[in-house]
Amino acid sequence: MNAVTPAGTPSGTPPLAPPLALLAELTHRCPLRCPYCSNPVELTRVAAELDTASWARVFQEASALGCLQVHLSGGEPTARRDIAELVRAAAAAGLYTNLITAGVLLDEAMMARLVEAGLDHVQLSVQDTEPGSAERIGGYRDALPKKLRAARLVREAGLALTLNAVVHRQNLDRLPEMIALALEIGAGRLEVAHVQYYGWALANRDALLPTRAQLEAATAEVQRAREALKGRLVIDYVVPDYYAKRPKSCMGGWGRQFLAVSPAGRVLPCHAAESLPGFDFPNVREVSLRDAWENSEAFNRFRGTGWMKGPCRDCPRAEIDWGGCRCQAFALTGDAAATDPACGLSPDHALLDMAVREAAASEGDFTYRVMGAAPQKA
Repeated sequence: MNAVTPAGTPSGTPPLAPPLALLAELTHRCPLRCPYCSNPVELTRVAAELDTASWARVFQEASALGCLQVHLSGGEPTARRDIAELVRAAAAAGLYTNLITAGVLLDEAMMARLVEAGLDHVQLSVQDTEPGSAERIGGYRDALPKKLRAARLVREAGLALTLNAVVHRQNLDRLPEMIALALEIGAGRLEVAHVQYYGWALANRDALLPTRAQLEAATAEVQRAREALKGRLVIDYVVPDYYAKRPKSCMGGWGRQFLAVSPAGRVLPCHAAESLPGFDFPNVREVSLRDAWENSEAFNRFRGTGWMKGPCRDCPRAEIDWGGCRCQAFALTGDAAATDPACGLSPDHALLDMAVREAAASEGDFTYRVMGAAPQKA
């Protein structure tokens, strides 16, 4: 599919290629209470979720737009009673289907329905390898045994399996055990994903931010494991920005390679973008996915480099990191158009050093979110 240049896009915007993948956030419901949850602070209620037919149309439009795969996520996607129907609709649209799940609700009957519907891949999250810690982090009793059961069901079904380990100060020292667990359950890929600090994770940053020594040890462990396990296990590594000198290319650049649809139908350039004020994100109830991708002001606002201020505008890395993360820039500075403070050239870079010092002095207590209730301390 050829790239296009939508009308009304700012100067410095490259031709627009089709998105590679769609993140379908089917629901915000989840039995876990992870203190780093990437869902927005304000959760979508069940009554406002897109219905089965609407999601099926979204999948068809995503395929027509050029998407190759769909990540079925949440919350916990298996909390939806129609999850098998949604998998079937995505597969019928010609999309590679990946279920992103905590696994605690997955049983033999559900697994059979998902396989019959055409599921291709499962990404299973794990909070820790020590059962008590896993239970405390996720706020869910007997979480680890249930996740191991889910992993067994996935492998018995012959599906590809990725283990997603979200790491932070309170579990990072057990990274070697997480790598061993990925091998034990037969995962072909391990994603070691440091917590990214916006949304609910920002409220728990002091309890989650690792020390520099932990980060350096983890990075060395990943490098060692990649060499030792080459050909047996692929290890992806997503680092935190709080010790960085240059920002990462968040999502490959705003609105360049990726789009998400929220449970209520809002079309977003990334799953965290709902945290940004002053945006009128389009909704699939009102516009097509193609129109949202190509023509919405929200998507075009930060595409390319024409929107950039100094020092980003004249930086030789402008088309490498695309200015970094807009959600992080807003979370730390209050300005989504600011230079990402992860960059050493940002006038706000010192905010990261301040956050590191504050986290080091923290006692490490979590604040849990419960849908429809006041936040709860650990």
